[in-house]
Amino acid sequence: MQEFEVRNSVKLKRIETGTLTQGDLAKLVGVTRQTINLIEAHKYNPTIKVCLAIANVLGTSIEKLFWMEEK
Repeated sequence: MQEFEVRNSVKLKRIETGTLTQGDLAKLVGVTRQTINLIEAHKYNPTIKVCLAIANVLGTSIEKLFWMEEK
């Protein structure tokens, strides 16, 4: 079985909004700023619920924010 890494573009999409800090996004999603930091640094894979909440806040689809890449 192939091994995959979950990748994301949360930081890019957040910065594209021009106004959201990690803290702002965290508050809107209902997680800590540290959680957003770990997600953006690819050091934490969030639950599907958190992924959907982030996509909703950023006004995009989950598929545009999170994807799998082969290791």
